[in-house]
Amino acid sequence: MKKYLILVLVCITGSTFAQNKSTIASWEETAKRVNIVRDKWGIPHIFGKTDADCVFGLLYAQCEDDFQRVEMNYITMLGRTSEIKGEDHIYEDLLVKMVIDSAASVNDYNRSPAWMKKLLDAFADGVNYYLYTHPGVKPALLKEFKAWYPLTYTDGSISAIQTSNLTAKDIKQFYEGISADLSHIKNKNYEQLIGSNGFAIAPSKSSSGNALLYINPHVTFYFRPEVHMVSEEGLNTYGAVTWGQFFVYQGFNEHCGWMHTSSEADVADLYEETIVKNNDGIFYKHDNALKPVSIQPIEIAYKTSNGWNKKQFKIYATHHGPVMAKDEDKWITMQSNNRSLNGLIQSWSRTKAKTFAEFKSIMDLRENVSNNTVYADDQGNIAYWHGNFMPKRDIRFDWNDKVDGSTSATDWKGLHTVEETVHLYNPSTGWLQNCNSNPFTAAGPGVLSRKKYPSYMAPDAENFRGINAVRVLSNAGKVDINGLIKAGYDTYLSAFDILLPSLFASTKTTIADNIKPDIQKAIQLLSQWDRRSAANSVATTIAILWAERVLPYLMRDKKGDIDLTLELSRLLKEMPDNEKINFLYEVLKKLKTDFGTWEVKWGDINRFQRIENKLSPYYDDAAPSIPSPFASSMWGSLPSFNSRSFDNSKKRYGYGGNSFICAVEFGKKIKAKSLLAGGESGDKQSNHFKDQAEMYCSGQFKDVYFYKEDIMKNMEEQYIPGKRNK
Repeated sequence: MKKYLILVLVCITGSTFAQNKSTIASWEETAKRVNIVRDKWGIPHIFGKTDADCVFGLLYAQCEDDFQRVEMNYITMLGRTSEIKGEDHIYEDLLVKMVIDSAASVNDYNRSPAWMKKLLDAFADGVNYYLYTHPGVKPALLKEFKAWYPLTYTDGSISAIQTSNLTAKDIKQFYEGISADLSHIKNKNYEQLIGSNGFAIAPSKSSSGNALLYINPHVTFYFRPEVHMVSEEGLNTYGAVTWGQFFVYQGFNEHCGWMHTSSEADVADLYEETIVKNNDGIFYKHDNALKPVSIQPIEIAYKTSNGWNKKQFKIYATHHGPVMAKDEDKWITMQSNNRSLNGLIQSWSRTKAKTFAEFKSIMDLRENVSNNTVYADDQGNIAYWHGNFMPKRDIRFDWNDKVDGSTSATDWKGLHTVEETVHLYNPSTGWLQNCNSNPFTAAGPGVLSRKKYPSYMAPDAENFRGINAVRVLSNAGKVDINGLIKAGYDTYLSAFDILLPSLFASTKTTIADNIKPDIQKAIQLLSQWDRRSAANSVATTIAILWAERVLPYLMRDKKGDIDLTLELSRLLKEMPDNEKINFLYEVLKKLKTDFGTWEVKWGDINRFQRIENKLSPYYDDAAPSIPSPFASSMWGSLPSFNSRSFDNSKKRYGYGGNSFICAVEFGKKIKAKSLLAGGESGDKQSNHFKDQAEMYCSGQFKDVYFYKEDIMKNMEEQYIPGKRNK
């Protein structure tokens, strides 16, 4: 073990470099091969001679727009957050270090194919050249970026680390010798159900006869900027890139497009290990043998008020993975696949795919861990894959829970092929959708059979957004790009088809005599409401604030993943009528206290406020903001706008949901429209800090400039890295 650690140290040390004259000269030579053209929205179009030149330019441009987010993503994935935020984050860092092995990332860099190594080197060079040419920018921690960093973060999703719902708290309890309550591993966090939407339209449902793709990730605001990369090596890709990564995560090229939604597909499993301690060490039972538990020292540095300190840990592991928790006398290990060289190769390669067959062959790398994929192309194909990396398992076991680690029957049996996973190609309905919902309604009910697949492949419950998407796409007729955007902006809140009748029924019970006039008037407004969120709607305000109290009440004792679309009616029947009325009374009372009247329009309290891209957001009722008509996708709204009040605010402010949205038509030429939350730049002084804010709140899309002729017609500035006039 000591020899291994020494070798790792040498590799890491060997990967550093000084900013000497030859290094700087190399950066400057690369910069000359890169042309950054920013259009009138500030979107960077990166032109380079090679793919690596484009990566260099892309990272440089990302740092211009928001270096803080680029750096923070890697601080997080390196498990070094406590070095800037203090002791409270030690166990978050420890969790990351347990499942993201930096030493393995270095090794993967060293064994990367030559073309990938060029991209990785260009990544580091682009960031480091930015820091060299911007001496006024002071990194919080990472003063020099290393070429292996992207191999810690090979997926672009918001949920990059798969932990089977284990948390830093569970790990802390293990190291404190406390047996953890792991009942939460089967629970879904309903308050954070933000997800994403992806739609694909076949030529048979398209008014132009071309396939269409709708890209609609729901993430925390400003999580991804909009970019375009073009090289002389065949790269021409446009879309959203996660800060600090060098591949377009959700987007399109000249021939095809891809949209990722997050999935409940089981890609990480927990094992109950039977531990035996004796004079020879620590062992675990596996079949009829005792196998040694491996031990690896890990050190976490953390910031204190007096400087720095360090905490030492011994990380235990079996062949399944690291020990993450303790449950009575069992140690709980986790098997996962949170990073890989092939994962990064897959993420990059799909951006250059030209045909359906080529895209499928890239999917066959099977390293896309956390994502579903919705696809469309210029040959008229549409497709959907539910997950990608999918271990084979014995179906006799409940893989939603912990399994017995002492038997080889629970070991993974390799990976399923892509064709064995849940998928749909060119369905007869002419459309596909996924809204983080179960895949068996991806093309409408009855098209895909659940019986064909083991339950661990698709444990996803249906949700109200999925129900709304099926309704909208089933009834849409033939659509063009504007019709697709209209479908994606359907604000019908389908959850209230179940919630409101229950409330109305409660007013007809024996407690009706005690209902006050305000409640009667509120009930009347709700009964007349069309169940679409709108800025001028008082009913939207009352309904959502009431439902936000009701749902936690209904779910307070529930365990596991519950399909609310099936269970909500039953749960509401079990809820006392007086509780439903009391919650409504509390909502009206709170509104009157905060705003002087309970008759508050949704847009008056539901606001979009473009704030600086600080890692600790601050919203202010006294500062300018814009009314938003949209609501959380939790209630079925397709355009998602998650909002809440903050410690210093009475109004609600959006913090996540629709972020980068794009509709694409594939044909002889690409036609696309897009929209960002706020704007491209994180710099408050930039013209592109909030130039899309009003458009965002009205759903007004801008044209995408994909072809160089259009880019140059709408150019704001062009420059090579290090030579920008501004």
